[in-house]
Amino acid sequence: MQQQLQTMLALQDKINTLVNENWRAQKFPWYRAIWVESAELLDHYGWKWWKKQQPELDQVKLELVDIWHFGLSLELQQGSPETVAMHMQKELEAAQRSPGDFRSNLEAFTLNTLASKQFDLVGFAQLLADVEMTFDELYQRYVGKNVLNRFRQDHGYKDGTYVKTWQGREDNEHLAEICARLDTAATDYSEQLYRALAGRYTESTATLV
Repeated sequence: MQQQLQTMLALQDKINTLVNENWRAQKFPWYRAIWVESAELLDHYGWKWWKKQQPELDQVKLELVDIWHFGLSLELQQGSPETVAMHMQKELEAAQRSPGDFRSNLEAFTLNTLASKQFDLVGFAQLLADVEMTFDELYQRYVGKNVLNRFRQDHGYKDGTYVKTWQGREDNEHLAEICARLDTAATDYSEQLYRALAGRYTESTATLV
């Protein structure tokens, strides 16, 4: 877990720096982003008592990964990836949880985040338990989304030159296929993933010329 946390924190630091070199000094309202993502998350889980709804678990997990991005950013305000990872591991290991009422736990997590303007790591761990999402799955999904975000930035996402659809499929579909073929336990997993995306993108966009 320690290595995975360090990897994710380092990746988050890198993508934040890519967007804004002085992101720590800016003190962006990450807690507000978590609040908004939590509302989107609840929509995917379902809360309307006047209609039949089933939790869209894959979308729920994607939203949890988005929240994790913002949570890591808040945690990184406290220090280096190595130092923060040690602190986070202790909290997560002490927060072993069993599944509970997801809606109520999400509301408690969001309330704690808004009240403290910090990341409620223990509350987040409870949400993972509620939807039976392991830490390994969180790691795989996070690294994939983070690498894709960085890849998009590196290939013209800001100026509108990035081509999101390759060979009739969106980039996130290619991402899922590549992730399934790689060893997520490899220390260079994120680098392997980036190279594989770059290879496919170069090949696919070359055929458009």
